[in-house]
Amino acid sequence: MNKVLQMLQLQQQLNDATNGQDWEKGMTKNGKIIDWKRCTYLECAELIESYPWKHWKNIDAAPDYANIQIETVDIWHFIMSQGLEDYKMKNLGSIESLASQIMALSNFESFNKEITPTTKNSYEQIEVVEVLMKTLFCEDSTEKLMEAFIDVAIQSGLNLDRLYTLYVGKNILNQFRQDHGYKEGSYIKVWNGQEDNVTMQSILAEDSDISPKALYAALETAYPKG
Repeated sequence: MNKVLQMLQLQQQLNDATNGQDWEKGMTKNGKIIDWKRCTYLECAELIESYPWKHWKNIDAAPDYANIQIETVDIWHFIMSQGLEDYKMKNLGSIESLASQIMALSNFESFNKEITPTTKNSYEQIEVVEVLMKTLFCEDSTEKLMEAFIDVAIQSGLNLDRLYTLYVGKNILNQFRQDHGYKEGSYIKVWNGQEDNVTMQSILAEDSDISPKALYAALETAYPKG
């Protein structure tokens, strides 16, 4: 099964479990409005915060690419969700059709290769993120949105394989969060002085081929008790 399709299917499953059936209509099973564009916009803002863009603070700092990549993966959750919603509500086709359209994008070939580190400075990289933010509200096609995302992923140092690994990791972490009180507000996000994202990345760094089931078990072992 190709990785694009598998990620879309995992996102569909996560949304079905978290938000209930027919979430594509814009409402969760708990009566909360869903706005994937707002979710994406705010995650883009968090990504930008990982760059030393402020002229009054930490002006010599380097971009935090480890966090940039995690924020990019978070954005991907919401971009896929928007695509899944568009394809269902606008009768554009199946999940398989969406996967095929993504793989046919003009920048997908570059995305499917080893990534060469970007030569763009921080401000130029931020502008690429802002193109994605603008695309969200320009009523462009789903494909244009996906294309803008891939540009962000590539400059963040993520190719398809790396995005897939981190996405599956974050997908399992999101499931773990939901199972441990995230929605209710009782979830513990800082584990032994570091955020759960960092723990998840450390587990993947030790075994990049770890299965989703084994990753969930490893998170369960690492989760603070009491």
